[in-house]
Amino acid sequence: MPLLRQVPGFVAYYWVDAGEGVMLSTSVYEDRAGADESVRRAADFVRDELASLLPHPPQVTAGPVVAGG
Repeated sequence: MPLLRQVPGFVAYYWVDAGEGVMLSTSVYEDRAGADESVRRAADFVRDELASLLPHPPQVTAGPVVAGG
C-alpha cells in the first residue's frame, strides 16, 4: 500500500483474507514512531475512503516482534 510505504521506518505490509469476511493486515516498522504514524494515516484513509464499506470499525493492536524467520 503506497500510503504506508511512505512512512519512515517502513519494513513490510501484509494483507490476509482469513475467510468469512474477516481480513487482517499487518505492517512492520523499524520503530514505534513509524508504527504510530502508519496507524494515523491508515485511520484517516479508512475514515475518508472505506468507512461505508466496512460493517465494523477496524481494531488496532500493536506490539514488538518477538520472533521471525
